[in-house]
Amino acid sequence: MKRENSVISAASEPMVRITRSRAAAPEKCTLARATELPKQLGQKRALQTNSNTAILRERNKNVPLTSSVEQKCRPVLKDVTNLCGKTSNGDFFNATKVPKKKIMRVGNSSLDVSKVATSVCPEVYQFPAKLPPRSNINQSNSVGKFHEQQQGNPIEIKCCPRKGTVEKAVRDAAPSTSTKLDFIDIDSDQKDPQQCSQYAHDIYYNLRVAELIKRPQSNFMETLQRDITQSMRGILVDWLVEVSEEYKLVPDTLYLTVHYIDLFLSQNYVERKNLQLLGITCMLVASKYEEMCAPHVEEFCFLTDNAYTKNEVLAMESLVLNFLGFRLSTPTAKTFLRRFVRAAQASYENPNLELEFLANYLAELTLIEYGFLKFVPSAIAASSVFLARWTLDQSSHPWSPTLEHYTYYKAQDLKTTVLALHGLQLNTSNCLLNAIRAKYRQDKFKSVACLSSPKLLETLFQT
Repeated sequence: MKRENSVISAASEPMVRITRSRAAAPEKCTLARATELPKQLGQKRALQTNSNTAILRERNKNVPLTSSVEQKCRPVLKDVTNLCGKTSNGDFFNATKVPKKKIMRVGNSSLDVSKVATSVCPEVYQFPAKLPPRSNINQSNSVGKFHEQQQGNPIEIKCCPRKGTVEKAVRDAAPSTSTKLDFIDIDSDQKDPQQCSQYAHDIYYNLRVAELIKRPQSNFMETLQRDITQSMRGILVDWLVEVSEEYKLVPDTLYLTVHYIDLFLSQNYVERKNLQLLGITCMLVASKYEEMCAPHVEEFCFLTDNAYTKNEVLAMESLVLNFLGFRLSTPTAKTFLRRFVRAAQASYENPNLELEFLANYLAELTLIEYGFLKFVPSAIAASSVFLARWTLDQSSHPWSPTLEHYTYYKAQDLKTTVLALHGLQLNTSNCLLNAIRAKYRQDKFKSVACLSSPKLLETLFQT
């Protein structure tokens, strides 16, 4: 009976010894002590009944007496930093850390840059409200120059305006003679996704303005460079043409390389011994941007007969990239030539490869000539198509309403550029740099370098 009573009492009460002092204690104290939670996580079972009374008094101060099962209780959440609430505008914000909005002022307007990362230094851009008039498009202008202000203000760069401003500017500069009934729509075929027919119109709007950004100066040889000459630059470009052929690089890589070289020489003094180093470095940067598999640094060092070490090339690469601000994308003559050639062949039943090769040949000839830096890339591309059509066919006018519509150039606007390009084709200056001519004498380019155009008539440039 005693054993059964002990089992029953152990199941109903905690396994503690009931002493005279506990039995004599008031009932309220017992309930109060029962509501206390254990402070130590290690106390998971009741104390043994054979312990000393004095020790039990010290150990059993916080032990509950009403339940033999220990209950787990979560602490109350008082300071929560991830609670979100809604503002009057319906936006969610952090209840404890709400960063103040940073406002960057551009002119008289303000721009909320609270969502911009703090590590990014925003640059202030001022956009031209209108494209330069056609009479000045062939002249060097100051649109692409940097204007550094005083008192530590950020650098202001002439940049591409918003879409509405671009459309108005290009629409104002576009010829007014062509209408929708005059030209052939080359963007009507939307089967080929690579043509981007739905977006081509807007893309080339922006490219026409983007070509004015960071243009190389057309007189840096006379104003800045003292140790190198125009002929040295031509020799370097001619050698880079052979390198691009050796490694089968895409034409865009060559155009970008020459652009980087001219842009760097426009604002940095370079000694004669480092000119080739600058050339291979710019081709390395352009290859990384355009090519699927760019040549390695060691290959460029080998091409120079190890005149420069790998560390020297990497140091120059860092210098060029920091000068460019890592903004490597820029429209070149090749960029516009693709669309202009397509517009020139709009009336043909089958694509004319000879016209395409000849236009590319004429455009590449301008890379060697320092004097063509004063012409914008779109004017060079349009002039190449003009002269290529005249070279292949003198029975009709080389400029059509379709070309006038998509290039935004009239024939009279291209007169200066076409005449200069015609001199390159005939090699009137007896240039001895023949890398491009030898390249386009190959059968795969239909030997277009062997062709020559007749004299340009004055009536071709009259409206």
